[in-house]
Amino acid sequence: MNETLSPAHATALDAADPLRHLRSQFLIPQHQSADQTYFVGNSLGLQPKGAKAMVQEVMDLWSSIAVEGHFTGPTHWMGYHRLVRDSLARVVGAQPGEVVAMNTLSVNLHLMMVSFYRPTLERPAILMEAGAFPTDRHAVEAQIRFHGFNPATDLIEVQPDEPNGTISMQAIERALGEHDRRVALVLWPGVQYRSGQVFDLAAITRLARAHGANIGFDLAHSVGNVPLALHDIAPDFAVWCHYKYLNAGPGAVAGAFVHERHARDTSLPRFAGWWGHEQATRFQMAPEFVPEVGAEGWQLSNPPVLGLAPLRASLALFDEAGMPALREKSLKLTGYLETMVRARLDGVLQIITPTEPERHGCQLSLRVAGGREQGRSLFEYLQSVGVLGDWREPDVIRISPTPMYNRYRDVYRFIEEVETWAGV
Repeated sequence: MNETLSPAHATALDAADPLRHLRSQFLIPQHQSADQTYFVGNSLGLQPKGAKAMVQEVMDLWSSIAVEGHFTGPTHWMGYHRLVRDSLARVVGAQPGEVVAMNTLSVNLHLMMVSFYRPTLERPAILMEAGAFPTDRHAVEAQIRFHGFNPATDLIEVQPDEPNGTISMQAIERALGEHDRRVALVLWPGVQYRSGQVFDLAAITRLARAHGANIGFDLAHSVGNVPLALHDIAPDFAVWCHYKYLNAGPGAVAGAFVHERHARDTSLPRFAGWWGHEQATRFQMAPEFVPEVGAEGWQLSNPPVLGLAPLRASLALFDEAGMPALREKSLKLTGYLETMVRARLDGVLQIITPTEPERHGCQLSLRVAGGREQGRSLFEYLQSVGVLGDWREPDVIRISPTPMYNRYRDVYRFIEEVETWAGV
């Protein structure tokens, strides 16, 4: 066997990994008394060991001083959402005042469209990718109908134009050129969830601006996965969840970005809530709504402190590692997976994710030769031996080596188990 394809090589890569210590900061699910080989950080990140202590801290305050926990100590609940703000801003490349942890992704998407989808008879349309994650499509269709327009004509979906079902920049440009001044909002993903394709957010923002449209991003599969520079790219807004690569737990509190140029714009329509009122006068309980400056002005309710606590634990690890180092390891891990698939599983697995480094994150989406039935057979076999990826209809297995806790040996084991199933 070529040395680079050997188990010894995987072991050597792990030994040389400067981030290898991070794995010990996570609880790894077990399978038959051994660590499960877990490749599903793109769906639910593993639990940081520090999360339980963060939650327990809140529980202890609640039990000992009850309502005074809102005002007592360095982690008082009144400002708890700000305990994650600076770290989150570093992860997404924003100014602290441009980000806020609140609600869930779908709620935040609707709140952002209230402000930044302002359709007119001449410009009623929203442009998005075909095959978008269902929550995005449902929200977009609902907003178009809410404003009295018709999704059949005013929801524009850009079809894949590349061989593996991915979308080129040229396709986006053609769609904007064709529909031009009809487009009120471009809503685009940072990473397409099924294919794993990473998009050039700066280029898409420039295109939207050139055609007079507002621009927002769903970064559910981007945050904590690929480097982001939201402040510099300057979309109007972005939304994301924290339960994937940010490891904040199932149904975790989500995040939102509003660019600083909108920070003091009180003319923007918004669905107001009392926690979005400026902090200095919030407890005067006046009837007039005066929004807090920045993204916090889009908050509705006081933050769910128990839900935010695990995010604090995870973000401490992101601060320790830094996104540049995590991205460097991610490219090496996923590159190793690509190399092994092509060298040892050619004819068994097809990679549909673009393999240019700038066009993929942690995830490689794979099709199994022989169609859906064979794909399900392999997926179920892998589950049975403790190798967990995830399945996306109609025929895709997503494998996401996550640099926080995955190892090269995990990738090697995946290759070995596929070989065992395939009999090669």
